[in-house]
Amino acid sequence: MNLLLRAAGALLIPACALIAAPVHAQSQPQETFRIGFVNPDRVLREAQPAKAAQAKLEAEFLKREKDLTAQGDALKAASEKFDREAPTLSDSQRAARQRTLIDQDRDFQRRRREFQEDLNARKNEELQQVYERANRVVKQVAEAEKYDAILQEAIYINPKHDITDKVIKALNASSATPPSSPASGK
Repeated sequence: MNLLLRAAGALLIPACALIAAPVHAQSQPQETFRIGFVNPDRVLREAQPAKAAQAKLEAEFLKREKDLTAQGDALKAASEKFDREAPTLSDSQRAARQRTLIDQDRDFQRRRREFQEDLNARKNEELQQVYERANRVVKQVAEAEKYDAILQEAIYINPKHDITDKVIKALNASSATPPSSPASGK
């Protein structure tokens, strides 16, 4: 019986320690966990580096876009002219002009596709640079204000946790002095 009491007592001691543990933990000062939120879409719409990247892309691709628009307009006019004149053309003339229009349309579609691919590639490059700068600024704000986590996507966030305005302001301030690019060292 003495052995049985000792075994029961040995089991009760850890159980009592588990019950007492939460009381002890509650008496300790609680550490706060700070969470912030950044809306990356707003950063890309409102921050000066993002606007500058957009303007740079527009300037870079403006001539090609105008050339494509002119080529598309010319193709449309030629197609409309062919439609008007087709009934009066001989079969060989009609077939030759159709082949010419088909070749012109194929060239136009190819050039438009290449333009879109080039634009998308450059846009991704520019956005990547803006994202990298924004992420550095988010990290700086988080460290300066002692945040434990910064979220970029959430179904709901209380506006008091939204630091997007602070990030945009800091990003705009940092855009006055552009960062040194790794490519410039080449």
